Amino acid sequence: MSRGPNGERRPANVVGCAVTVAKIATGEIKETPTKKSGRVRSGRAGAKARAESLSAEERRNIAKRAAAARWSE
Repeated sequence: MSRGPNGERRPANVVGCAVTVAKIATGEIKETPTKKSGRVRSGRAGAKARAESLSAEERRNIAKRAAAARWSE
């Protein structure tokens, strides 16, 4: 078995893989969504916690500095 682009298991031979892909395309087999890695989930949770802990004034200052950095050369 080989892995598909999202980590799902697929047959290693060409014909078996083509049959599996055709079954997915016709809806005969449902693709299961893969879970995000721990890093992605941790990063999102950390970003949410940081956003909740910052005041509106602090968020505004951070956004202004980020915009200035993007537009400066």
